[in-house]
Amino acid sequence: MPPAVRPVSGSVPVLLALLLVLVGAGPAGAVERPVVELSASQAGTGGSVTVSGSGWRPRALLTLLVCGQAEPKQGVTGGTSTCANADGRAVTTDAQGRFRRELPVVEPPVPCPCVVHVATVTGAVAEADAALQVAGHAVEPLPADAAGGRLSLLADTRLRGSGGLLTWFGSPPSRTLVVTVGNVGTSPVRDPVFQVGTSHGVFAPEWQDQRWRGTIRPGGKARVELPVELAAGAHGDYTVSLKYGGKVLAEHPWGVGRPWGVTLFWALVLLVVPAALVRAALAVVDRVHPPRPGHAARPARRTRLPAVRRASAPPWFTPEADRSEARRP
Repeated sequence: MPPAVRPVSGSVPVLLALLLVLVGAGPAGAVERPVVELSASQAGTGGSVTVSGSGWRPRALLTLLVCGQAEPKQGVTGGTSTCANADGRAVTTDAQGRFRRELPVVEPPVPCPCVVHVATVTGAVAEADAALQVAGHAVEPLPADAAGGRLSLLADTRLRGSGGLLTWFGSPPSRTLVVTVGNVGTSPVRDPVFQVGTSHGVFAPEWQDQRWRGTIRPGGKARVELPVELAAGAHGDYTVSLKYGGKVLAEHPWGVGRPWGVTLFWALVLLVVPAALVRAALAVVDRVHPPRPGHAARPARRTRLPAVRRASAPPWFTPEADRSEARRP
C-alpha cells in the first residue's frame, strides 16, 4: 500500500494570509512623498549645509532656499518673500528622484524659526521643508493666524479681460485673476497677502505680493480678484500662478498674442525714413552746389522739317506792287 498522503488544507489559509500581506505591503511601500534632510540642524552665517532628498519626480528641477517665519508642519506661511532668494540654489533630481546639493547658510529677511524650503520649478507642484537653526539670527514666534486660518481653492480660476489697440502696439498686457477661496482653518483670515506669479516657458515664476482687503471667517468663502500684468511687448505662452501661505493654490495658462502693431510701425519706419533722408540729401546737394550757367540744361531739340520752297506765282497772281518792281530794269 502506498503511504497515505496527508491533507495540507490546514496550511493553505496561512499561505494565503502571507501572500495577501506581501501583496498589500508592496504598493504601500512604493508610494513615496518628497523628503528633505540636512547634514546639520544648526549652522552659522557663512557656513553651509548639505541638503539631500528623495521621493521627488525623476529629472525634476528644484529650488533650495533658506526661509524664515516657517516650520516644516506649516510650511513657508509668508511666501518666498521671507526667503533669502538671492542665495538660493537649484538642483535636478536623478532617475530615482533623489538629489544632493550644498546650500550656503545666510540670514533670511525675517526672523526665525527657519527652514530649508525645497520646491519644484516646473510641472506638478511639490515641496518639502526641513528645520534649520541659523545661529545668531533673531527668533520670533509665528503669527497667531498662521496656525488657525488656512485658505483653500474652491472653484476653477479664470482670467478676466482682453487686449486692446494699445496692447496691439506693445502696451503691457493685463488681466484680472478671479478665484474663489474658502477658509478651512479654525480662525478668521484678515487681509490675506497672496502671491501672484507669471512664468514664461520653463522659467520660474516671478512672484509679486498682493494684499486682498477683507475677512474670511472659518468655513466661509470669498471671491478674490487680483490684477496681473506682464512687461511691455510680452507675447507667447504664459502661466499665472497663485500662492498663499507658501502653497500654490492655482495655475492658469495665458496665451498672449504678438504685438503686430510694433512690427508694422518699424516696417513703415524702415521704408519712410530712408526715402526722406535721400530727398533731404538731394535738396542739400542742390543748395550747396547749384548748377553752373555753362552747364545749364539745354532745351529739348525740336525736329526741324525741311523747308519747302515756294513755287513762283504766275504774274497775274502777283500783287500790283510786285508787278511794278518786276517791270523795272
